[in-house]
Amino acid sequence: MSKKPTMQKIADSLGVSRITVWKALNDQTGVSDAVRAQVIKLASQLGYTHRSQQKAPALLPSEEKNVSVIVSRPESSVFWTSIIHRIAQELSKSHINLLYTYVPSSTETGYQLPAALTNGTIQGAIIMNVYDAHLLRLIDRLEIPKVYLDTVTSISTFELHGDVLLLEGYENTRRITGMMLDRGRTALGFIGDIAYARTNRDRYEGFLAALADREIAPMPEFSLTESFNVNEYYHQIAQFLDHLKKLPQGFVCASDDLAYFVLQHMVEKGIRVPRELALSGFDGCSNYNGTDDFLTTVDVQTPLLGKRLARQLLYRIENPESDFELIYINSAIKEGPSTEF
Repeated sequence: MSKKPTMQKIADSLGVSRITVWKALNDQTGVSDAVRAQVIKLASQLGYTHRSQQKAPALLPSEEKNVSVIVSRPESSVFWTSIIHRIAQELSKSHINLLYTYVPSSTETGYQLPAALTNGTIQGAIIMNVYDAHLLRLIDRLEIPKVYLDTVTSISTFELHGDVLLLEGYENTRRITGMMLDRGRTALGFIGDIAYARTNRDRYEGFLAALADREIAPMPEFSLTESFNVNEYYHQIAQFLDHLKKLPQGFVCASDDLAYFVLQHMVEKGIRVPRELALSGFDGCSNYNGTDDFLTTVDVQTPLLGKRLARQLLYRIENPESDFELIYINSAIKEGPSTEF
């Protein structure tokens, strides 16, 4: 009679430690997706059943599944990496591998998508940080389940063959702008590329709506809404600020990144925030020293957003015939000293 398989036998067979096997079988952190899959697969083959597995997800199917996160540039910011990390965690619970596929930020005639997206390697995709209309249309032709985080303003969400998640920005920016206006700061500007992303456009429209609510005319000279070069954010913002004949009483920014660059320039010029200039951002990003708990922002819960994206893709894979969904994630405003008066 063969001996009952043990965690130690699985560990010896794979050349890993017993604690690694325990973590993999109990859905604990600290184990790579590849090792976790190997452990679960071998445990299933050996007939090993741990008591904690009674409520665990089904073991790895005979045919592995892969999905991809499609991005236009490698992202190293806390905001994006925390989203992607949680996506990977959630998919691993369903024994699905997460792949990264990088595509250019802009395309030329004749561009073809990477083979990994077209050769049957992947069974679904989450698209984020892709803001080239032509590229989005190429991706949208892929006959796989798709979930988009944001899109460009030139493509309606109803044109896309997939679910679309948007960070609600219209009402939140309307409220933040209204808060500044009601504190007596009536000369305000907006900073953000409104043609870049649907979410940026929503935030700008919320900014304008707050002014209209109070019958205050916008001051276009205080707003920078043109296209930004991702590698020259600070230079473009500094140039814009330096050419103003006078500063407004505050800036509403489409992201915390932009707000940080404004803050940095104000510090260099000896202008005090918020005493002389109110400032707000969006995203709840903590990439920069001096902004965490100081900047008024919209606090996006990035790990939960990653979980939501993963779960939405799983739903789309399991229910391909279901109508496509447009989903708004409504995050809370986090008020900091940067907008005090």
